[in-house]
Amino acid sequence: MNSWAEVAIPPLATRFEVPELSIFDTARGQNSKISKKPKYRMYVCGITPYDATHLGHANTYLAFDLINRYLRASGSEVLFVQNITDIDDPLLERANRDGIDWQDLATSQIDLFRSDMVALHIIPPAHYIGAVEAIPLVVDAITALERAETVYKVDNDYYFKVRSDSAFGSRSHLNDQEMLKIFSERGGDPQRTGKHDPLDALLWLAKRANEPGWESIYGVGRPGWHIECCAIALGYLDIDPDESTSLDIQGGGSDLIFPHHEMSAAQGRAMNGREFAANYVHAGMIGLDGEKMSKSKGNLVFVSQLLKDGIDPMAIRIALMSHHYREDHMWQQSDLVSAQDFLTQLQIALSRMEVAPTDKVIKEILSALANDINTPQALGALQQWISQTNSGGTGGKPGELSRAIDTLLGIAI
Repeated sequence: MNSWAEVAIPPLATRFEVPELSIFDTARGQNSKISKKPKYRMYVCGITPYDATHLGHANTYLAFDLINRYLRASGSEVLFVQNITDIDDPLLERANRDGIDWQDLATSQIDLFRSDMVALHIIPPAHYIGAVEAIPLVVDAITALERAETVYKVDNDYYFKVRSDSAFGSRSHLNDQEMLKIFSERGGDPQRTGKHDPLDALLWLAKRANEPGWESIYGVGRPGWHIECCAIALGYLDIDPDESTSLDIQGGGSDLIFPHHEMSAAQGRAMNGREFAANYVHAGMIGLDGEKMSKSKGNLVFVSQLLKDGIDPMAIRIALMSHHYREDHMWQQSDLVSAQDFLTQLQIALSRMEVAPTDKVIKEILSALANDINTPQALGALQQWISQTNSGGTGGKPGELSRAIDTLLGIAI
């Protein structure tokens, strides 16, 4: 599947030292230093394309765009892979509800997602892979799990034994009762008769009546959700045989911690004997009117609609960055108003011939981002610089600061 358009990233002046990144790791429950290395492997879970990109999606992909930018600014390569779940129950259900072909629905929403990402200045993945095109990889992954004796059959469906991973549960820190509750709420089938363990994960779903299916050695059917991401990540991230983990960063929204990331990690570990990711990183949830923003609740603010309403996409970026990426928060129209005002102030300040010193603010932005991508602190440093410039400060280089803001924060002035 085609990714979206490349983003031009200006180089950061070499005199600026990029500190080692510290990022909050869900599995450890604390900040973790990401040691500098020539190449990082980052996998971020993509959307199920049955509706347009909402601000919850945007917050997640912005968070990992900022991580991507920071690691690149340090002089390293980032191999970034993202999936798109272009076959799943919610997609089929929405297409059936609206009386349209599921493939047409998926195609329209994928196209809209790409255009939203371009507008928001998000660096595209090197590999943007759909579940359907990844079916051969999924089949190979299930075969590898069979060799590890971690697969069994229920009727014509295939399941993974989650307890075959001795570390199962260690990334999400949930007890069995909590896992069962969340599993049933997020697409799991803990009550199914014939399963060895209620938490065992579906690998291959045999074709149901009036649903699509693909030929495989496991019969006509389609992939389970967790094995889809596991197979794509391991298939496209050019795993280094000398490293103890398969990936450097497994990313997504905090609603993916369990079951999705826990189960994908368990499957990956069963396949190659390594911990799936060195760091499990999760963005917070955005709510509206007191509830989490979600398709099931229908309380969504769509990026595409904001753009149609004439909102500058850089103002959307700034509004989201005014909160820490891990923070759950309610979306407020006032955030967008404040962000547009800040953007205007920044544009005016950067257009001046004489500005306050800029080296200091660039170093402050780097320091803020190095500390778990603290964007509110970075924006605060810029606000202080704007005030100093408006008060007559001189000695800065506006062009260099503008490029650094684009490089590190993705705000194109």
